[in-house]
Amino acid sequence: MSTAAERLAAIRDEIASAPYGADATLVVVTKFHPASLVQELAAAGQRDMGESRHPEARDKAAELESLDLTWHYVGQLQRKKARQVARYAHVLHSIDSTAIVDALEGGEPGDELPVRDAFVQVNLTDDPGRGGVEPASLEALAERVEASPALRLLGVMAIAPLGEEPASAFARLATYADRVHRIAPTARWLSAGMSQDWHVALEHGATHLRIGTAITGERPTTP
Repeated sequence: MSTAAERLAAIRDEIASAPYGADATLVVVTKFHPASLVQELAAAGQRDMGESRHPEARDKAAELESLDLTWHYVGQLQRKKARQVARYAHVLHSIDSTAIVDALEGGEPGDELPVRDAFVQVNLTDDPGRGGVEPASLEALAERVEASPALRLLGVMAIAPLGEEPASAFARLATYADRVHRIAPTARWLSAGMSQDWHVALEHGATHLRIGTAITGERPTTP
């Protein structure tokens, strides 16, 4: 059986050799996996780690603080927990409402947070209950994030919907990325692609790939 470090090396080689992959940022999503796996990946040179469950992410970031990793929060961001997440997560991939921006700005005097890099998450489904801003409201939210002293707008993020060809979803996402780029010329990044579809995401302009099980292996049955 291959190790996580070996799988990491194989994925890195694939990304480097793929069209448009040379400059992509690989974020290894390690949720449900122990801190020891993150240490193994860090020893192999991986610096960008992704998490999507706040308590687990917080505890890993604290335990592994000496490794000087870059933590990406890729899960749904709740308004009431946004400030807690921003204390340890350097990059927030799921800003999808002005309420979250308000929460990140709303600390008491002396409780300021570091400025965090941020992606606006776009909902690519017809279900308003899924994470992400509706496309019709994308520009308004991007302008709010761009103006926020708490955030540095990087671009857009999305998850390809189940039941739709990834190429179709990511082609649509690329048009949303262009819309945000017109508002904020420095917001030129696109967070898209996971273990099963990252090749397609790269073809449509992805700059940040969020890859989990292809590197970490299957998640433990219990967190």
